[in-house]
Amino acid sequence: RLFNCKNKQRNRLVFLMLPPLLLLKSNCCYLSRRLNQLSSHDPLWKRHCKKYWLISDEEKSRRNQSWKAIFISTYSDLGRYIQYYATLKKAWDDLEKYLGQRCPRMIGSLKESVQEEDLDAVEAQIGCKLPDDYRCSFRIHNGQKLVDQMARNPSAIDMFITGTSYLEWFTSYVNKVVTGGYPIIRDQIFRYVHDKECVATTGDITVSVSTSFLPELSSVHPPHYFFTYRIRIEMSKDALPEKACQLDSRYWRITNAKGDVEEVQGPGVVGEFPIISPGRVYEYTSCTTFSTTSGYMEGYYTFHCLYYKEKFFNVTIPRFHMVCPTFKVSTARMVRKDAVVLILDFLSHLLFSLNINLNSRM
Repeated sequence: RLFNCKNKQRNRLVFLMLPPLLLLKSNCCYLSRRLNQLSSHDPLWKRHCKKYWLISDEEKSRRNQSWKAIFISTYSDLGRYIQYYATLKKAWDDLEKYLGQRCPRMIGSLKESVQEEDLDAVEAQIGCKLPDDYRCSFRIHNGQKLVDQMARNPSAIDMFITGTSYLEWFTSYVNKVVTGGYPIIRDQIFRYVHDKECVATTGDITVSVSTSFLPELSSVHPPHYFFTYRIRIEMSKDALPEKACQLDSRYWRITNAKGDVEEVQGPGVVGEFPIISPGRVYEYTSCTTFSTTSGYMEGYYTFHCLYYKEKFFNVTIPRFHMVCPTFKVSTARMVRKDAVVLILDFLSHLLFSLNINLNSRM
Protein backbone atom coordinates (compact mmCIF):
# COMPACT_ATOMS: atom_id res chain seq x y z
CA ARG A 1 0.00 0.00 0.00
CA LEU A 2 2.81 2.33 0.89
CA PHE A 3 4.29 2.42 -2.63
CA ASN A 4 1.24 1.35 -4.60
CA CYS A 5 3.28 -1.16 -6.70
CA LYS A 6 1.88 -4.24 -8.38
CA ASN A 7 5.08 -6.23 -8.21
CA LYS A 8 5.27 -7.54 -4.64
CA GLN A 9 8.81 -8.87 -5.04
CA ARG A 10 10.10 -5.50 -6.24
CA ASN A 11 8.18 -3.93 -3.42
CA ARG A 12 10.13 -5.98 -0.90
CA LEU A 13 13.46 -5.08 -2.54
CA VAL A 14 12.69 -1.38 -2.49
CA PHE A 15 11.60 -1.73 1.12
CA LEU A 16 14.93 -3.35 2.06
CA MET A 17 16.95 -0.77 0.17
CA LEU A 18 15.41 2.21 1.95
CA PRO A 19 17.47 3.82 4.72
CA PRO A 20 15.89 3.21 8.18
CA LEU A 21 15.27 6.90 8.84
CA LEU A 22 13.55 7.38 5.48
CA LEU A 23 11.47 4.28 6.09
CA LEU A 24 10.42 5.57 9.51
CA LYS A 25 9.57 8.97 8.04
CA SER A 26 7.50 7.38 5.28
CA ASN A 27 5.54 5.28 7.75
CA CYS A 28 4.96 8.28 10.03
CA CYS A 29 3.69 10.33 7.13
CA TYR A 30 1.33 7.57 6.11
CA LEU A 31 0.04 7.13 9.64
CA SER A 32 -0.40 10.85 9.99
CA ARG A 33 -2.45 11.00 6.80
CA ARG A 34 -4.59 8.05 7.89
CA LEU A 35 -5.18 9.51 11.34
CA ASN A 36 -6.14 12.80 9.78
CA GLN A 37 -8.58 11.02 7.46
CA LEU A 38 -10.06 9.04 10.35
CA SER A 39 -10.42 12.12 12.53
CA SER A 40 -12.45 13.75 9.77
CA HIS A 41 -14.71 10.71 9.32
CA ASP A 42 -17.86 12.01 11.05
CA PRO A 43 -19.59 8.63 11.71
CA LEU A 44 -16.72 7.66 14.03
CA TRP A 45 -17.50 10.66 16.25
CA LYS A 46 -21.13 9.60 16.50
CA ARG A 47 -20.23 6.60 18.66
CA HIS A 48 -18.25 8.76 21.07
CA CYS A 49 -20.97 11.40 21.26
CA LYS A 50 -23.49 8.76 22.23
CA LYS A 51 -21.16 6.94 24.63
CA TYR A 52 -19.76 9.88 26.57
CA TRP A 53 -22.35 12.66 26.16
CA LEU A 54 -25.57 10.69 25.43
CA ILE A 55 -26.26 12.85 22.37
CA SER A 56 -29.26 11.50 20.44
CA ASP A 57 -29.83 11.73 16.68
CA GLU A 58 -32.69 14.13 17.39
CA GLU A 59 -30.45 16.45 19.38
CA LYS A 60 -27.80 16.27 16.69
CA SER A 61 -30.34 17.36 14.09
CA ARG A 62 -31.56 20.15 16.34
CA ARG A 63 -28.02 21.46 16.86
CA ASN A 64 -27.31 21.26 13.12
CA GLN A 65 -23.65 20.38 13.66
CA SER A 66 -21.44 17.48 12.68
CA TRP A 67 -20.80 14.73 15.24
CA LYS A 68 -17.18 15.83 15.40
CA ALA A 69 -18.11 19.45 16.12
CA ILE A 70 -20.57 18.36 18.81
CA PHE A 71 -18.01 16.15 20.52
CA ILE A 72 -15.29 18.81 20.48
CA SER A 73 -17.57 21.59 21.77
CA THR A 74 -19.00 19.38 24.52
CA TYR A 75 -15.56 18.16 25.52
CA SER A 76 -14.25 21.71 25.75
CA ASP A 77 -17.01 22.44 28.28
CA LEU A 78 -17.36 19.14 30.18
CA GLY A 79 -14.16 17.27 29.38
CA ARG A 80 -13.00 17.02 33.00
CA TYR A 81 -16.13 15.00 33.76
CA ILE A 82 -15.94 12.56 30.85
CA GLN A 83 -15.72 9.49 33.14
CA TYR A 84 -18.82 10.55 35.11
CA TYR A 85 -21.08 12.49 32.77
CA ALA A 86 -22.87 9.66 30.93
CA THR A 87 -23.69 7.77 34.13
CA LEU A 88 -25.00 10.84 35.94
CA LYS A 89 -26.88 12.17 32.91
CA LYS A 90 -28.65 8.84 32.48
CA ALA A 91 -29.58 8.81 36.17
CA TRP A 92 -30.99 12.33 35.93
CA ASP A 93 -32.89 11.44 32.74
CA ASP A 94 -34.36 8.31 34.37
CA LEU A 95 -35.41 10.33 37.41
CA GLU A 96 -37.03 13.06 35.33
CA LYS A 97 -38.92 10.52 33.22
CA TYR A 98 -40.23 8.74 36.32
CA LEU A 99 -41.20 11.97 38.08
CA GLY A 100 -42.86 13.22 34.92
CA GLN A 101 -45.23 10.27 35.18
CA ARG A 102 -45.65 10.17 38.94
CA CYS A 103 -44.94 13.70 40.26
CA PRO A 104 -45.03 16.20 37.37
CA ARG A 105 -45.04 19.14 39.81
CA MET A 106 -41.52 18.21 40.89
CA ILE A 107 -40.14 18.68 37.40
CA GLY A 108 -40.83 22.40 37.57
CA SER A 109 -38.77 22.72 40.76
CA LEU A 110 -35.59 21.37 39.15
CA LYS A 111 -33.07 24.12 38.54
CA GLU A 112 -30.98 24.71 35.44
CA SER A 113 -27.32 23.70 35.29
CA VAL A 114 -24.55 25.93 36.59
CA GLN A 115 -21.26 26.93 35.00
CA GLU A 116 -17.69 26.15 36.02
CA GLU A 117 -17.16 29.62 37.47
CA ASP A 118 -20.18 29.13 39.76
CA LEU A 119 -18.73 25.92 41.16
CA ASP A 120 -15.31 27.54 41.52
CA ALA A 121 -16.97 30.29 43.56
CA VAL A 122 -18.57 27.68 45.84
CA GLU A 123 -15.19 26.03 46.40
CA ALA A 124 -13.68 29.38 47.31
CA GLN A 125 -16.56 30.04 49.69
CA ILE A 126 -16.34 26.75 51.59
CA GLY A 127 -12.56 26.50 51.47
CA CYS A 128 -12.27 23.05 49.90
CA LYS A 129 -12.50 21.26 46.55
CA LEU A 130 -15.69 19.54 45.45
CA PRO A 131 -15.36 16.03 43.98
CA ASP A 132 -15.57 15.95 40.20
CA ASP A 133 -18.59 13.62 40.17
CA TYR A 134 -20.38 16.05 42.51
CA ARG A 135 -19.49 19.02 40.31
CA CYS A 136 -20.59 17.10 37.23
CA SER A 137 -24.09 16.62 38.61
CA PHE A 138 -24.53 20.37 39.04
CA ARG A 139 -23.48 20.86 35.41
CA ILE A 140 -26.63 18.88 34.60
CA HIS A 141 -29.01 20.23 37.26
CA ASN A 142 -28.42 22.68 40.07
CA GLY A 143 -30.55 20.58 42.39
CA GLN A 144 -34.03 21.69 43.32
CA LYS A 145 -35.49 24.98 44.45
CA LEU A 146 -35.25 25.19 48.23
CA VAL A 147 -38.20 25.93 50.45
CA ASP A 148 -38.06 29.36 52.09
CA GLN A 149 -37.23 28.09 55.57
CA MET A 150 -34.15 26.33 54.19
CA ALA A 151 -32.98 29.33 52.18
CA ARG A 152 -32.93 31.39 55.37
CA ASN A 153 -31.40 28.73 57.60
CA PRO A 154 -27.61 29.05 58.06
CA SER A 155 -27.46 25.61 59.64
CA ALA A 156 -28.21 24.18 56.19
CA ILE A 157 -24.48 24.54 55.61
CA ASP A 158 -23.96 21.49 57.83
CA MET A 159 -23.06 18.55 55.66
CA PHE A 160 -24.50 15.08 56.14
CA ILE A 161 -22.41 12.39 54.48
CA THR A 162 -24.38 9.42 53.21
CA GLY A 163 -22.13 7.56 50.77
CA THR A 164 -18.58 6.73 49.73
CA SER A 165 -18.96 8.84 46.58
CA TYR A 166 -21.61 11.06 45.08
CA LEU A 167 -21.80 8.95 41.91
CA GLU A 168 -22.47 5.79 43.91
CA TRP A 169 -24.97 7.49 46.17
CA PHE A 170 -26.95 9.27 43.45
CA THR A 171 -27.24 6.33 41.05
CA SER A 172 -28.32 4.11 43.96
CA TYR A 173 -30.85 6.72 45.04
CA VAL A 174 -32.36 7.04 41.56
CA ASN A 175 -32.59 3.26 41.25
CA LYS A 176 -34.47 3.13 44.56
CA VAL A 177 -36.89 5.81 43.38
CA VAL A 178 -37.69 4.46 39.92
CA THR A 179 -38.11 0.87 41.17
CA GLY A 180 -40.48 1.94 43.93
CA GLY A 181 -38.06 1.33 46.79
CA TYR A 182 -38.59 4.90 47.99
CA PRO A 183 -42.33 5.66 48.10
CA ILE A 184 -43.91 8.85 46.79
CA ILE A 185 -46.40 10.23 49.28
CA ARG A 186 -48.28 13.48 48.63
CA ASP A 187 -45.81 14.43 45.89
CA GLN A 188 -42.81 13.80 48.12
CA ILE A 189 -40.15 11.11 47.92
CA PHE A 190 -39.28 9.47 51.20
CA ARG A 191 -36.02 7.59 51.69
CA TYR A 192 -37.42 4.98 54.03
CA VAL A 193 -35.25 2.18 55.34
CA HIS A 194 -36.97 -0.90 56.71
CA ASP A 195 -35.35 -3.13 59.31
CA LYS A 196 -36.71 -6.65 58.77
CA GLU A 197 -36.59 -7.25 62.51
CA CYS A 198 -38.72 -4.18 63.18
CA VAL A 199 -41.97 -6.13 63.08
CA ALA A 200 -44.38 -7.11 65.87
CA THR A 201 -47.45 -9.31 65.68
CA THR A 202 -50.28 -9.22 68.20
CA GLY A 203 -52.93 -11.82 67.45
CA ASP A 204 -53.93 -11.34 63.82
CA ILE A 205 -52.46 -7.84 63.49
CA THR A 206 -48.88 -7.14 62.36
CA VAL A 207 -47.18 -3.76 62.73
CA SER A 208 -43.97 -2.91 60.84
CA VAL A 209 -42.00 0.33 60.69
CA SER A 210 -39.70 2.07 58.18
CA THR A 211 -37.70 5.20 59.03
CA SER A 212 -36.02 8.05 57.19
CA PHE A 213 -33.66 10.85 58.25
CA LEU A 214 -34.31 14.25 56.66
CA PRO A 215 -31.10 16.31 56.55
CA GLU A 216 -32.78 19.24 54.85
CA LEU A 217 -34.93 19.78 57.96
CA SER A 218 -32.13 19.03 60.42
CA SER A 219 -29.25 21.01 61.84
CA VAL A 220 -26.17 20.44 63.98
CA HIS A 221 -26.11 23.96 65.48
CA PRO A 222 -28.53 24.07 67.21
CA PRO A 223 -28.89 20.28 67.49
CA HIS A 224 -32.15 19.36 65.78
CA TYR A 225 -32.43 16.00 64.00
CA PHE A 226 -35.59 15.38 62.03
CA PHE A 227 -36.90 11.89 61.24
CA THR A 228 -40.00 10.53 59.58
CA TYR A 229 -41.41 7.06 60.02
CA ARG A 230 -43.96 5.07 58.07
CA ILE A 231 -46.05 2.48 59.86
CA ARG A 232 -47.87 -0.41 58.22
CA ILE A 233 -50.73 -2.08 60.10
CA GLU A 234 -52.06 -5.27 58.55
CA MET A 235 -54.57 -7.89 59.60
CA SER A 236 -54.01 -11.44 58.40
CA LYS A 237 -56.22 -12.44 55.50
CA ASP A 238 -56.91 -15.68 57.35
CA ALA A 239 -58.42 -13.88 60.35
CA LEU A 240 -62.12 -14.43 61.09
CA PRO A 241 -64.52 -11.66 59.97
CA GLU A 242 -65.51 -10.95 63.58
CA LYS A 243 -61.88 -9.95 64.26
CA ALA A 244 -62.46 -6.63 62.44
CA CYS A 245 -61.57 -3.72 64.70
CA GLN A 246 -60.99 0.03 64.85
CA LEU A 247 -58.00 1.94 66.19
CA ASP A 248 -58.92 4.25 69.06
CA SER A 249 -55.67 5.65 70.43
CA ARG A 250 -51.89 5.46 70.45
CA TYR A 251 -49.20 5.47 73.14
CA TRP A 252 -45.55 6.32 72.49
CA ARG A 253 -42.46 6.03 74.63
CA ILE A 254 -39.72 8.13 73.01
CA THR A 255 -36.10 7.86 74.22
CA ASN A 256 -33.15 9.93 73.02
CA ALA A 257 -29.44 9.03 73.09
CA LYS A 258 -29.06 10.59 76.56
CA GLY A 259 -31.73 8.32 77.99
CA ASP A 260 -34.30 11.10 78.34
CA VAL A 261 -37.81 9.67 78.00
CA GLU A 262 -40.95 11.36 76.71
CA GLU A 263 -44.37 9.74 76.75
CA VAL A 264 -47.10 10.70 74.30
CA GLN A 265 -50.68 9.49 74.28
CA GLY A 266 -53.56 10.63 72.11
CA PRO A 267 -56.60 9.68 70.03
CA GLY A 268 -56.19 7.96 66.66
CA VAL A 269 -53.22 8.38 64.34
CA VAL A 270 -52.64 11.48 62.17
CA GLY A 271 -56.26 12.47 62.82
CA GLU A 272 -57.70 9.15 61.63
CA PHE A 273 -59.32 6.14 63.28
CA PRO A 274 -58.72 3.37 60.73
CA ILE A 275 -60.77 0.20 60.59
CA ILE A 276 -58.76 -2.99 60.16
CA SER A 277 -60.38 -6.13 58.75
CA PRO A 278 -59.01 -9.45 57.41
CA GLY A 279 -56.53 -8.84 54.59
CA ARG A 280 -56.69 -5.06 54.91
CA VAL A 281 -53.58 -2.87 55.19
CA TYR A 282 -53.43 0.63 56.65
CA GLU A 283 -50.32 2.81 56.33
CA TYR A 284 -49.52 6.27 57.60
CA THR A 285 -46.56 8.63 57.90
CA SER A 286 -45.56 10.78 60.84
CA CYS A 287 -42.43 12.43 62.20
CA THR A 288 -40.40 13.22 65.28
CA THR A 289 -37.31 15.20 66.24
CA PHE A 290 -34.41 14.59 68.60
CA SER A 291 -31.87 16.91 70.17
CA THR A 292 -29.42 14.01 69.94
CA THR A 293 -28.15 12.25 66.82
CA SER A 294 -30.15 9.12 67.57
CA GLY A 295 -33.09 7.79 69.54
CA TYR A 296 -35.82 5.20 69.44
CA MET A 297 -39.58 4.86 69.79
CA GLU A 298 -41.88 2.07 70.89
CA GLY A 299 -45.45 1.80 72.13
CA TYR A 300 -48.85 0.35 71.36
CA TYR A 301 -52.21 1.04 69.72
CA THR A 302 -55.52 0.50 71.47
CA PHE A 303 -58.27 -1.07 69.35
CA HIS A 304 -61.88 -2.01 69.99
CA CYS A 305 -63.71 -4.85 68.25
CA LEU A 306 -66.47 -3.90 65.84
CA TYR A 307 -68.56 -6.95 66.70
CA TYR A 308 -67.93 -6.69 70.44
CA LYS A 309 -67.65 -2.95 70.96
CA GLU A 310 -66.88 -3.20 74.64
CA LYS A 311 -63.85 -5.38 73.98
CA PHE A 312 -60.58 -3.39 73.89
CA PHE A 313 -57.06 -4.66 73.33
CA ASN A 314 -53.54 -3.31 72.75
CA VAL A 315 -51.38 -4.00 69.70
CA THR A 316 -47.61 -3.70 70.14
CA ILE A 317 -45.59 -1.23 68.10
CA PRO A 318 -42.04 -2.65 67.78
CA ARG A 319 -39.10 -0.57 68.96
CA PHE A 320 -37.51 1.24 66.03
CA HIS A 321 -34.26 3.17 66.06
CA MET A 322 -33.53 6.40 64.22
CA VAL A 323 -29.90 7.37 63.63
CA CYS A 324 -28.44 10.45 61.95
CA PRO A 325 -25.77 9.57 59.35
CA THR A 326 -22.17 10.71 59.75
CA PHE A 327 -21.86 14.44 59.28
CA LYS A 328 -19.19 17.08 58.90
CA VAL A 329 -19.78 20.67 59.96
CA SER A 330 -18.60 23.22 57.43
CA THR A 331 -16.17 25.83 58.73
CA ALA A 332 -17.43 28.31 56.19
CA ARG A 333 -20.17 30.61 57.44
CA MET A 334 -22.10 33.28 55.62
CA VAL A 335 -19.78 36.29 55.55
CA ARG A 336 -21.52 38.30 52.87
CA LYS A 337 -25.04 38.94 51.70
CA ASP A 338 -24.80 36.75 48.61
CA ALA A 339 -23.44 33.76 50.56
CA VAL A 340 -23.83 30.37 48.93
CA VAL A 341 -25.83 27.78 50.82
CA LEU A 342 -24.27 24.32 50.54
CA ILE A 343 -26.30 21.28 51.52
CA LEU A 344 -24.55 17.96 51.06
CA ASP A 345 -27.32 15.40 51.32
CA PHE A 346 -28.99 16.32 48.08
CA LEU A 347 -32.64 15.99 47.13
CA SER A 348 -34.50 17.76 49.87
CA HIS A 349 -37.67 16.34 51.49
CA LEU A 350 -39.27 16.58 48.06
CA LEU A 351 -36.44 15.03 46.12
CA PHE A 352 -32.79 15.39 47.06
CA SER A 353 -30.30 14.83 49.80
CA LEU A 354 -27.62 17.02 48.31
CA ASN A 355 -28.14 20.55 47.03
CA ILE A 356 -26.23 23.71 46.31
CA ASN A 357 -28.46 26.75 46.17
CA LEU A 358 -26.32 29.03 44.05
CA ASN A 359 -27.19 32.69 43.74
CA SER A 360 -29.59 32.60 46.71
CA ARG A 361 -30.00 35.87 48.56
CA MET A 362 -29.57 35.47 52.30
